[in-house]
Amino acid sequence: MIIFTSILIEFQQWMGYLSYFNPQVILLMDTKEVQKEPEEDDLVIDPYQVVNTTGKQIDYDKIITRFGIEKITPALLDKVKALSNREPHHYLRRGIFFSHRDLDQVLKQVEDGKSFYLYTGRGPSGESLHVGHLMPFIFTRYLQEAFGAIVVIQLTDDEKFFHKTGEATLEEFTRFGIENAKDIIACGFDINKTFIFLNTDYVGHMYSNICKFQRGITINQLKGIFGLTESDNCGKASYPAIQAAPVFSSSFKHIFGNDNVRCLVPQGIDQDPYFRMARDVCNKLHVDKTACIHSQFLPGLYGFGTKMSTTDPNSAIFLTDTPEQIRDKINKHAVSGGGTTKKEHQEKGANLEIDVSYQYLRIFLENDERLKQIDHDYSKGIMMTSEVKNELIEILTKIVVTHQENRAKVTEEQVRAFMKIRPLDYVPQN
Repeated sequence: MIIFTSILIEFQQWMGYLSYFNPQVILLMDTKEVQKEPEEDDLVIDPYQVVNTTGKQIDYDKIITRFGIEKITPALLDKVKALSNREPHHYLRRGIFFSHRDLDQVLKQVEDGKSFYLYTGRGPSGESLHVGHLMPFIFTRYLQEAFGAIVVIQLTDDEKFFHKTGEATLEEFTRFGIENAKDIIACGFDINKTFIFLNTDYVGHMYSNICKFQRGITINQLKGIFGLTESDNCGKASYPAIQAAPVFSSSFKHIFGNDNVRCLVPQGIDQDPYFRMARDVCNKLHVDKTACIHSQFLPGLYGFGTKMSTTDPNSAIFLTDTPEQIRDKINKHAVSGGGTTKKEHQEKGANLEIDVSYQYLRIFLENDERLKQIDHDYSKGIMMTSEVKNELIEILTKIVVTHQENRAKVTEEQVRAFMKIRPLDYVPQN
């Protein structure tokens, strides 16, 4: 009975999870249809879009319940601190990385003297990245430094070619990938512990694992998770297995040899369907499920529910922006939660849930005490919107200018070195 109950709970979570990404999902199982009706239409999250019509911060506790994931607890943060001998990153302390799948098991393996590796990636849709794209790389670099972990970074030029039909050639997406690699390298990854690869270059080395994933995933699952239709090109159907394959350490024989090393994937919550799917296949193959750790979203400058887009340069702070552009964008376009008049603001204070500048400070201001002071003063009307924006301008300008300086130092030779198939500083498992 205990086993049956566990299976039933897993099944219910899986069905709820599928419906959250595609409310019209119908799975055919033993010729019977199982359907979950949509419960909410003010929030849609999938790998291709995030639609938030609430106008405020997403209720991430609700996402935890709906996705069947685990909240990152203070006890887990204490364990991270103890095992890494350093304070947890402020992304963890502030709940920006807020949930996980099996992070506790990864930390247990570290306690037992076993290694894990980190896998993250980038879909190269253009040459320029915005500050939101930095978040997973900043956090992954921290984990690399804290635990001495190997990092593999996938550049999905093939996926962008399949999904952005007519926008660019495959060769252009590949070139975007090389340009994006320079931004990733500029984040400070250890070349002796980091391997960056383009799918179009490396996919052959993962092909046996891709085949295992492809056989373990049904067309109905792909339709349910990713909303595929009969009119979609077949590349869209084949691609999910390619993104899943790097969770097997055997996809990187030149690094791990024959060791079975567990994978931890830092990711935006919108990427979770790929790895929930991957975990199900891991279960079928009787190997350790990949672990995941999920981040919140960074809103566009126009507010929650808006996108950061290269087609609208005022929607985001890009890593190519000048200090003058950064100042102009934040002053003119960052949505404020402050009062419409000075009097109203001093009486009622700011609504921090909708204030974009404050939300950016949560992510990019490292000093906890200063953020706490801003939280208090701004919400009480003591601090004005212009002061908060000026603080953000100073911080983002420093981050972007420093990044530009570091990127300018990245040579073509360094890019080739990071992308070369080679042994890394991996300590074999006991």
